Amino acid sequence: MMGCFALQTVDTELTADSVEWCPLQGCRHLLACGTYQLRRPEDRPAGPQNKGGMEVKEPQVRLGRLFLYSFNDNNSIHPLVEVQRKDTSAILDMKWCHIPVAGHALLGLADASGSIQLLRLVESEKSHVLEPLSSLALEEQCLALSLDWSTGKTGRAGDQPLKIISSDSTGQLHLLMVNETRPRLQKVASWQAHQFEAWIAAFNYWHTEIVYSGGDDGLLRGWDTRVPGKFLFTSKRHTMGVCSIQSSPHREHILATGSYDEHILLWDTRNMKQPLADTPVQGGVWRIKWHPFHHHLLLAACMHSGFKILNCQKAMEERQEATVLTSHTLPDSLVYGADWSWLLFCSLQRAPSWSFPSNLGTKTADLKGASELPTPCHECIEDNDGEGHARPQSGMKPLTEGMRKNGTWLQATAATTRDCGVNPEEADSAFSLLATCSFYDHALHLWEWEGN
Repeated sequence: MMGCFALQTVDTELTADSVEWCPLQGCRHLLACGTYQLRRPEDRPAGPQNKGGMEVKEPQVRLGRLFLYSFNDNNSIHPLVEVQRKDTSAILDMKWCHIPVAGHALLGLADASGSIQLLRLVESEKSHVLEPLSSLALEEQCLALSLDWSTGKTGRAGDQPLKIISSDSTGQLHLLMVNETRPRLQKVASWQAHQFEAWIAAFNYWHTEIVYSGGDDGLLRGWDTRVPGKFLFTSKRHTMGVCSIQSSPHREHILATGSYDEHILLWDTRNMKQPLADTPVQGGVWRIKWHPFHHHLLLAACMHSGFKILNCQKAMEERQEATVLTSHTLPDSLVYGADWSWLLFCSLQRAPSWSFPSNLGTKTADLKGASELPTPCHECIEDNDGEGHARPQSGMKPLTEGMRKNGTWLQATAATTRDCGVNPEEADSAFSLLATCSFYDHALHLWEWEGN
């Protein structure tokens, strides 16, 4: 039997679009959540300061806030406890580095000021906090849309440089190096990759000189960073903007991509002419995440179609459509962020609980065209209540916290190894913890997933 159980809902105040669990041992209880809010500019009244009585519009303001939460399995009502909040420019994407750098965990942010930020995790009196470490502006007049670290797979060679690939709203890619002794960002190369927004950039974790990009021009491209600007291939297999890409950390040559066209494609990178499998998911695919331990499980944030968990075993081995194991649609929300926890579950003792049905409600709108599918750059205009808080749209139902009814927590313990290839039998392989975040309802959701 499979099901997804809602453990907690947190109001993020601003609309949430990125969520990431820390992958490092000793820090896997930590969860970062990023927000993005576009505030509507207000016209100034005509007056002497406005020549000829012409109205002068204020520039758009993109607000952001970074939250850091700690997961506490001893608290069955509110297991996620906020330990830090930090106002910043609007956050479009963020990723943890999979290795410690100079003895610290690092979190990278791509923000609306067009910069990549590095934050260092340090211990505080009660938990941990993130402090600024380094920042690098990609280009003037752009938004940094995505980033990926070169460390997504276990087994990094000691002499392999630590790299970040990023994409921006002008269609460019940027290759950055990180000095590990005194962690600082240095730009190595930039090149034009797409005609419109380059929504996503990602490393091939097995061959980190290779990167992939997806753009609003509907193209999926591969690049050799040793020859910047010369693409290895161009695929037009997606029919709308490509906005999610992730190389498998478990299987060499396996790549997953998602698009506004509401399809997830699985590829063998040795042959990018045709995908291994094509799976429709009824929603634009903003983010996809491979499970940290189970090589066949893929989590997808599908905007108005909520989030889905896919079994890709037969897709990879027999070129069949992936199987959707779980599908949840939340009313009045657009799911943009989703991530698996690296915590392993053991000693299951389940008490009666409530679970959500597979479909929690209708989608906010029947959005078909690419231009109608909301994106963080063009959507989420703040409806202000006068105090800087975003009001829910009319007709929204209140969110329910602590959906578990008299439940007993699974005991969550950090994995004995960070190895992505850890034998799942070392833990109860049927249970996973995951988090999603969404627009409009400005919410972070914590889930327990029970699968076979």
